[in-house]
Amino acid sequence: MSREARPKPFLKLNDGLSLLQHALKRALAIPGAAETLTVTNRELLFSTVDEYAELKLPPSRRSFLLEPEARNTAPAIAAATSYVAETHGPDTVLCIFPADHCVGDVEKFLDAVHQAITLAHNERIVTFGIKPSHPETGFGYIEADGDRVVRFVEKPNLERAKTFLADERFLWNSGMFCFRADTMMSAMKTHCPDVLEPACDSVRSGRKGSGEDYNYLELDPEYFGQAKKISIDYAVMENVKDSAVVASDFGWNDVGSWNAMAELTDADENGNRTLGDVTAINTHNSYISAEDRLIGTVGIDNLVVVDTADALLVANRDHVQDVKTLFETLKETGSEIHKLHRTVHRPWGTYTVLEEGDRFKIKRVEVKPGGRLSLQMHHHRSEHWVVVRGTAKIVNGDQEMVLTTNQSTYIPCGNNHRLENPGVMRLVLIEVQSGDYLGEDDIVRFEDIYGRS
Repeated sequence: MSREARPKPFLKLNDGLSLLQHALKRALAIPGAAETLTVTNRELLFSTVDEYAELKLPPSRRSFLLEPEARNTAPAIAAATSYVAETHGPDTVLCIFPADHCVGDVEKFLDAVHQAITLAHNERIVTFGIKPSHPETGFGYIEADGDRVVRFVEKPNLERAKTFLADERFLWNSGMFCFRADTMMSAMKTHCPDVLEPACDSVRSGRKGSGEDYNYLELDPEYFGQAKKISIDYAVMENVKDSAVVASDFGWNDVGSWNAMAELTDADENGNRTLGDVTAINTHNSYISAEDRLIGTVGIDNLVVVDTADALLVANRDHVQDVKTLFETLKETGSEIHKLHRTVHRPWGTYTVLEEGDRFKIKRVEVKPGGRLSLQMHHHRSEHWVVVRGTAKIVNGDQEMVLTTNQSTYIPCGNNHRLENPGVMRLVLIEVQSGDYLGEDDIVRFEDIYGRS
């Protein structure tokens, strides 16, 4: 369900909103929040902007910090802290929330944030601890003494997790934080200067830009690439002596496995949790998710079955943590499934691969109003475009044309071409590619309004 080009924060929940959209709504609900700063990969900027726009929220100050590559949470937080210290002052309080978590009770969450902000003003780095509801082996733990962190504990085995559940001092480590900018920068200067210094340099040397209702800063790739790849827990939290913890129970779920995803759906009388078109016979304690077609099960127990347009997962619920091993195996073997869905999101809209075979590929292309593909050419393929709905403004070699429903054009291999939607409704067309090589990397871009190379 999540791929490199469309990661977990974009997953839609049963209410139709994504994890990312819920995260933004929670952040904006914090009283006195001055601005939201989203740290993400450069390639995900426009998808993130589109997700935010879908919410139709009142205008607010929104900024983006764009990473050239993923280097774990410590460099990301270091860059964000440096940026906020420069733009808002060193005594500004930051709240750090991963964009792929669920929160069941927002009022309790906001109360915990208020407590954390109070502690942060007293120059303490604050983490959020979740009161355990079961012996979980997939989370790290925090041992607490009141609001003081005694120690962080690695993911335990089941027996140790049962011991932690019975001891009220132990909390799940949620991976959420609150601190003043100068407090975090001081701690990083002491404990991980190899993270802080290049991250700060990447902010100072970054490239600024803006969209219709947001600003962004692209971190300098040379400096950011020098920052040590390490989590904030290892780099800072385990080394700081006076960190604080706010203990709460606000229905937190990090959606870190298919079992965690299953908890977001109510179980039936047989312990099954299902989404989509599912017919389950003599089936128990299973999670079954159908995207576009019927899933029928007979005589199964304790399984996860997840069907998408281009991949099917079947796993024992006791082994769902090993899905990451499956992902890495697909990546190592060169399968594009680790990276892309059949429907791929682009700044201008989406394309869906309908069919692919020897020397041909058929796509459904949707361009949002005002969207414009880059002026480009291909070395190895030609393309036929047939407009299904809307209006297409097309550059094809030396020609410029406007096509409407049922009209088409042929683009020979090597021709410069561009597609644009000048209308107010989505443009839909069918693209038929033919040639010796049909990979997505056979693109030479000459002009692009989205700043892609």
